[in-house]
Amino acid sequence: MSESAVLEFKVQIPEEEVDRLYRKLKDTRLPPREIVPGAGEKYGPSYKWAKDLYNKWINDFDWGKVQDEINEYPHYLTTIENVKIHFVHARAEKPDAIPILLIHGWPGSFYEFSRVWGPLSHPKDPNDQAFNVVAPSLPGFCWSDWPPRSGWTLQDTAVLFDNLMKRLGYSQYMVQCGDWGELRWPALPEGHVRTSREQNVAARVDNWLENHLGYAICMRTRPHTIGIALNDNPMGILMWVGEKYNEAADPEKQKQSSWSDVILTTTMLYYFTDCIMPSALCYYENLHHEDFAEFTMNPENHVKVLFGYSSFFWDTEPSSKVAVERTGNLVFYREHDDGGHFAALENPIDIIQDLRDLVGQEWKR
Repeated sequence: MSESAVLEFKVQIPEEEVDRLYRKLKDTRLPPREIVPGAGEKYGPSYKWAKDLYNKWINDFDWGKVQDEINEYPHYLTTIENVKIHFVHARAEKPDAIPILLIHGWPGSFYEFSRVWGPLSHPKDPNDQAFNVVAPSLPGFCWSDWPPRSGWTLQDTAVLFDNLMKRLGYSQYMVQCGDWGELRWPALPEGHVRTSREQNVAARVDNWLENHLGYAICMRTRPHTIGIALNDNPMGILMWVGEKYNEAADPEKQKQSSWSDVILTTTMLYYFTDCIMPSALCYYENLHHEDFAEFTMNPENHVKVLFGYSSFFWDTEPSSKVAVERTGNLVFYREHDDGGHFAALENPIDIIQDLRDLVGQEWKR
């Protein structure tokens, strides 16, 4: 593939690979019971949660159907600076469509935007703003190349994605991002009296920092250990990735059968593309969690362009307006009680509306 070519791509996992996955699943021996009586979720996701997902996976999950849905919008590959990038490009039919780049984090993927790239590019209401949606896989995820060297940072990825948008003909575009796509965990001002929402959030954040960061420590210190152990272990990937979909999402969304489908689909994407190991490089090569706030508050790292912030209550560390506005030129802010860390999957209606409202307020050709 030439450096400038943009080639069509179709997600098509060979049938023998799908069969092999299911053979491995059926040959998997789960522990006979939870670690201690009454363990619940104290020691990690509950044993029942894991066993129920396992049973659904082998008895009631159709990868072929999911693969067809993923392919409903066109996929492409292109090489930029010797790094192959996979992306979805959902073009609108309207000539005034606004280009938008959607960037996932960990343990996400391009699939994180599967519930918004259709409504954004082809709105049902002809009066709604349409978008030309570009949803790439980060380097090291799915069909994008692994980072080509040690020390690959988010800034390196930003350069690639900016060049990708320019290659597609978009000199001006919006960006919607979260997690490693965003890296924005601002601190409240000293002496700030917390609102009731901020108090409720703070209690969950304290619990998150105290009890839920073991995965990050492993990934930022021993990615080979994790990666080699899990790469050919479907149930291992399910637990490692699925844990976050279990604890960082809106509890009401987690009760829905479709949420189990999201977890299984993401697990299979990671398994089929051998990306559980290189996906850990986000943690190894970039800031540690305890350094996020200091980085964000440094004026050199402030957001220079106009930006908006949607705060979803069930996110791991949802911020508030008084904190976010300290980090750049904030022009739009909205809070949502529904939805969490995977907002585009959990609450697509609200995130789409926020984007349209921000555009209506600020976008000028």
